[in-house]
Amino acid sequence: MPPGMDDLVAERTIRSLNKRGEGVCADGEVVPGALPGERVLIGEGAATILTPSPQRAAPICRYFGECGGCAAQQMSAALYAEWKRGLLVAALEHVGLKPQVGALVDAHGAGRRRATFHARYFSHGREDVGFMRARAHEIVNIHECPLFAPDMAGAIEAARALAAALRGVGKPLDIQATATLGGLDFDLRGSGPLEAVETRKLVAVAEALDLARVSNHGEILIERRAPRVAFGATRVVLPPGGFLQATIAGEEALASAALQALKGAGRVADLFCGAGAFALRLAEMHEVFAADSDAAAIDALKRGSRETQGLRAVEAVARDLFQRPLRPDELASFDGVLFDPPRAGALAQAHALAESKVPVVVAISCNVESFARDARLLVDGGYLIESVTPLDQFRYSAHLEVVAVLRRPRARKGRRGVLG
Repeated sequence: MPPGMDDLVAERTIRSLNKRGEGVCADGEVVPGALPGERVLIGEGAATILTPSPQRAAPICRYFGECGGCAAQQMSAALYAEWKRGLLVAALEHVGLKPQVGALVDAHGAGRRRATFHARYFSHGREDVGFMRARAHEIVNIHECPLFAPDMAGAIEAARALAAALRGVGKPLDIQATATLGGLDFDLRGSGPLEAVETRKLVAVAEALDLARVSNHGEILIERRAPRVAFGATRVVLPPGGFLQATIAGEEALASAALQALKGAGRVADLFCGAGAFALRLAEMHEVFAADSDAAAIDALKRGSRETQGLRAVEAVARDLFQRPLRPDELASFDGVLFDPPRAGALAQAHALAESKVPVVVAISCNVESFARDARLLVDGGYLIESVTPLDQFRYSAHLEVVAVLRRPRARKGRRGVLG
């Protein structure tokens, strides 16, 4: 008899997967880790699979099921692609849109080039450093992650050493690690201002482990080498803790889609531009206006454009597009607009774009719900959805990247989008 059989009280069949990748029974009960078609025995705090699905796969990581970073290592490649594409389809249908959604694009490439580790301290002198436990507020101590790019080698050990250096502070930490051309870059959050003794300890760790840079709450403590990243032909020094796409392959796939959609446009705008991952690539062929609320990212973009020969004119400004979106009259000077907002989406800017006459809009998003809402606004404003593509740079997670192209019709009139 399997362990815990005495506690199992009900037999169920899994009907579907929810948006977190968990199995769902016909009565709505959720069974984490179960797959459609599987028969399971469910009891208080336990579930046993009686008939495994033929689409069940062996997890690639020893921490799967404990670590909350991955949700779908138990799925076959076919089931995984169907489930993940379905997240986007469902979000669009929820707002009344039924465009042709492309197949899931694998944008994992060499792997994740950044991660945020969490550190928690205990009175007996131990700290846990790793990722959040699935469905809990505890930390899973990890020592490797098979999803990391090779350039992230040593990141976990370095995060653990940095956390140990701040053991006396005792506050929970978030430790962001980024693999750059100059080496590993770390930004720590949660400790607040540091005393000189803690700063010296962190500097010592950076020197001992050959880290490129260590910052605390965005304040650089030591920069041994400039943490540059490549955006097309441009090399940009990222601001501490600055945004960067999770994988190089994902960034390149998104940029390629944007460049193709905006081909032939004269002046283009990159809104929520960050440090210029798309703007600086676009500037190789277009005049570019770029805007973002992060002043440090805008400064990095400007510096990168100044130091790169052959780019066309780049104007970059710090502007809060949530509070001050570009108005329709400001948008009138652009032949195309790209926007890539945070997870909350671009509600105010989408409203303004819907009222504008910009010929083509490229929408990039890491949240299918806010993307669908913004796309609905653009369609209601007269745009047609030309393409919608899901990109997977967050392998085995429920997170999904989306790139869509929307155009204003030139000849035909009366059609207001792709509706069900």
